[in-house]
Order: sequence, then C-alpha cells, then structure tokens
Amino acid sequence: MKKAVFLDRDGVINEIVYHSEMGIVDSPFTAQQFQLLPRVAEGIRLLQQSRFKVFVVSNQPGLAKKHFTQETLNQINRKMIRLLKRKEVRLDGIYYCTHHPQAKLKRYRKVCDCRKPEPGLLLGAAREWNIALAESYMIGDGVPDIQAGKAAGCRTVFVGSWKCDICRVMERHEIRPDGVASDLWEAALRILEWEARSPRDGFLSGTLARPSRPEASTACGR
Repeated sequence: MKKAVFLDRDGVINEIVYHSEMGIVDSPFTAQQFQLLPRVAEGIRLLQQSRFKVFVVSNQPGLAKKHFTQETLNQINRKMIRLLKRKEVRLDGIYYCTHHPQAKLKRYRKVCDCRKPEPGLLLGAAREWNIALAESYMIGDGVPDIQAGKAAGCRTVFVGSWKCDICRVMERHEIRPDGVASDLWEAALRILEWEARSPRDGFLSGTLARPSRPEASTACGR
C-alpha cells in the first residue's frame, strides 16, 4: 500500500481572502483572487520525492452558498494546477466537498460524510489509490482538518498560528494535532523528520509533541 499526504487547500496551498463586502475571511471567490502561498510547490515536491502521494481534500461550500458557480470553481482549480505546473509540480488528486447543511442551492443542501470534519474525502481517496491511512498524514489550517485526519486514522499537522480559540476548540473536542508548522514547506520537513525516526522512538517523541498556546484570532467564513 502507498503512503499519502492530504492537504487542505485554503490557508495551506493558497492565501485566504478578506471579502470586505461581506466582512468575512474565506476562500477565493474568483480565479483572480487565487494566489499560491510561498514554498507550497517546494513542500509538495519534497513530499513526492519521498514517495508520498499528495492529494488536496477541501470543503468548498462557496458553491452551495452561491458565492461562486461551478465554472468559477473549475477556473480556480485550473489556475491552481497551472501555477503548480509552472514550478514542475503536479498533484496526484483533488477532492472537494461542495455540500453544506444550510446551502442556498437545494441540490447541495445535505449532511454528508465528505464534509470535514467527517473523513469521507480521505477515505474515498484511500480506496481509490490503495492508501495506508495509518501511515499517512493530514495537513490543515483548521480544526475540521485535524478532526478529519484523526477520524481517518492519519497523523496530523496544523499549519499556521496556534491561536487560543483554536486551542480551546481542540481541547473541547479532545483532539490535538501531532505537530504544528508555520507553512506547508515546514510541515513537509517535519513529516520527513518523523519518517526518518526509528519506529520504536514513537511519532510524538522529540520536537513537536505539544504545540504551545498563543494569541488572538480572525473570524472565518468557512
């Protein structure tokens, strides 16, 4: 079986956007707003060179909320692929959940098993690609990413600032990431460090067993 690294998209691969007309921080609503974060291609390349399959697993409820259309989502997807291709990087697969329990569009209004924190996107990719989930990783910038990774049986890395509201939510759900990194590149380095350890050392020995508590937070529309 193969090993994989599952990546959330917004906040891990691309920049989050402040939509001033709505007063929220959310996913890009247009292809023009989609911009890769620094060192993303390098992080993906590092993982793939180490024989990991790399997949995007992302909630995209903007379609259900009528923030954008299916064609716009396709345009954003094509731009992501194009920008990574320029850096000679190609994702192994992209999996989106476009549902939302309070969707404005009825066909997307459902409680599903693919919307994180449910693990359906990861489980589906694992079935399709013969992935050993217990030997795989989930990298995300939100609590649902860590919950989905844990539910799928993966090890998890939280990317971004370890803020107090995030810490409180994770404690409430009795969940904690296996590590914290500043960005995807650093997360990739941590994973390779962990992979290089002897199994008897244990995954949580050493550097990132316990993330530290921190500062303030930003409201998010996701």
